[in-house]
Amino acid sequence: MPLNRYIRLFLIFYFAVAFILSAPSRSEAGERPVPFMPPEGKVLLLVGEDKPSIDGYARATGVVPAGTMFYTSIQLADSMGSAADHGGGIQHGQYLLDQYPQSVVQMGLWMVGALDGVVKGDYDRNIDKIGAWIKKAQRPVFLRIGYEFDLPLNKYEPQAYRLAFRHIVERLRAAQVRNVAFVWHSFSNLPQHPWADWYPGDDYVDWFGVSVFGQPNIYMKKFAEMAKEHHKGFMVAAAAPGGSGTRYGEGSWKLWFGPFFKFISDEKVRVVCYNNLYWDEIPLCKGWHWGDSRVEVNEIVKKRWMEEILRDKYLRASSGLYKLLE
Repeated sequence: MPLNRYIRLFLIFYFAVAFILSAPSRSEAGERPVPFMPPEGKVLLLVGEDKPSIDGYARATGVVPAGTMFYTSIQLADSMGSAADHGGGIQHGQYLLDQYPQSVVQMGLWMVGALDGVVKGDYDRNIDKIGAWIKKAQRPVFLRIGYEFDLPLNKYEPQAYRLAFRHIVERLRAAQVRNVAFVWHSFSNLPQHPWADWYPGDDYVDWFGVSVFGQPNIYMKKFAEMAKEHHKGFMVAAAAPGGSGTRYGEGSWKLWFGPFFKFISDEKVRVVCYNNLYWDEIPLCKGWHWGDSRVEVNEIVKKRWMEEILRDKYLRASSGLYKLLE
């Protein structure tokens, strides 16, 4: 082979290797793989939001959900190893792990009034406690850090929120907590600031989440579009039919449940968390007049619900569930 051909082949090889090494990583390109993403066409259905309502749902439907949900706070970091009730129903993470060993977990992390303390490191011990519990859980955990960041009642100042969110993520990563996905959860109504003001950044967020309680779809759809723009997973992080509850049967289905499942389909929602709760019995919700969203208390709603969630697209607890989410 002539010498100049060797030189040409060498140069081709050299520049090909150089191009590969210099190409941006998926993280740099804003396309980090989304952790715990269900297979194409599948939806994780989670149920919450306290111990009695989750157990009641499982008994009444005969279906063990693909995931359960509970709440803790950065100030106390309780309700994980032992039960706690601060007016929002019984929260007990370890019970959910033991009772539903083949289900994933979603944690809501309350941070109201504590953002500056988080940034200064005042709650690092509690962050470490939360991280240790997640790591020990040995299953996928979706962590909603400062959920409903744009809810006016929470008074999350955007810059402080961004810094607090990043601090928690960085500390959990430093502790090698790998079985966690970080969720940026919007109340998904008319915000006081542009959502981007609260955004911690692509390197810190895995999933975008919305609440679905009866607010106009336009905001939820805009947030879904934003998730796609940032190459993130999109979930319904909390949902319930609000004041109508399930009491109207077919009317409740047409008013809220039907549009809810249509939204899931239209926006290709991959994780859904339903709050199967009797709101009027929860002290923190007194005066909301949200009624009863438990699907099992109305036979018509229960029948329609079962017809929907028993479709092949909805994942349930199983021995192979965690493998599907790798």
